[in-house]
Amino acid sequence: MPMGSRAEDGDGTEGAGPLTHVGFALAGDDGCIARARHHAADFLAGLHDEHGRDVSASTVGTTQLVVTELVTNALKYAPGPVVMELRSTGSRVEIVVGDSNPTLPSALPADPDRVGGHGLEIVRAVTQDLDIRRLAVGKRITARIALTGVCGPSPHRHAERGPRHA
Repeated sequence: MPMGSRAEDGDGTEGAGPLTHVGFALAGDDGCIARARHHAADFLAGLHDEHGRDVSASTVGTTQLVVTELVTNALKYAPGPVVMELRSTGSRVEIVVGDSNPTLPSALPADPDRVGGHGLEIVRAVTQDLDIRRLAVGKRITARIALTGVCGPSPHRHAERGPRHA
């Protein structure tokens, strides 16, 4: 489980402040990807309803798409549980997915005839920023999306990084 959060079916938040950070451990059972999408929609609804944040319908759909792609790949390629965190940072939402496989994902060359294997291409196309980091154990992928529904890349996006040394 991530920092100060409850298990997958919980709605844990860090601290007693506003709902700006929530995390879940996803076990990979039937329905966990759907629950991850629901957690993302509920998180964004909470930002709007409880904290007056401007969250567009486009942002909700894009966030659920990114959650689906990142969680599906983590469950497919990494042994053990997957950790998902959702954060509100200023005008953006961050989707953070961590798993135990240290292999960094890479996009395949564009091929409109290929069936499957387009997930990372899709995530890169709809996010403002994508950060992929190898950790001491596994990796962490952070995707950033504007809360107001502006999709697509910013000029400084999509860094892929190896081990991080503190």
